[in-house]
Amino acid sequence: MTTRRGRRPTGGGVPLTFEVIAATLREQIRSGRLKPGEALPTQAALMREFGASSLTVQKAMALLKQDGWAVSRPGKGAFVAHHNHPDDDDDPGSPNAETASASGTAVRVEALERALADAVAQLADLRVRVEVLEAGNSEPGR
Repeated sequence: MTTRRGRRPTGGGVPLTFEVIAATLREQIRSGRLKPGEALPTQAALMREFGASSLTVQKAMALLKQDGWAVSRPGKGAFVAHHNHPDDDDDPGSPNAETASASGTAVRVEALERALADAVAQLADLRVRVEVLEAGNSEPGR
């Protein structure tokens, strides 16, 4: 059977490397080895540990963030999210499962708000720099 690179063979039950990385980190979070707010291993460390490419590690991190297990802090790295995780609860109809799902959304919104606030601060800083440069070029004799 021939498969295209990066795709799971039809009927194949073997997890892809990025899924293995994400599952390993998820289990470390569940077990308490990685605690809420704690930094996740760096991309370089995960590449070494799993013998994976940077793209594979990025896919694993994207999966963790998408599922609400991790959040990014621009310029700081990825961190364990501060909430209960949707797949911690085996009963999807339980109140805890609903709270966890809502909490995952809240974490994503919070991360987006932080990223937006950082971008606004950077824009304000750039605006000040441009104004200073323009003021310097508007002196008489220039």
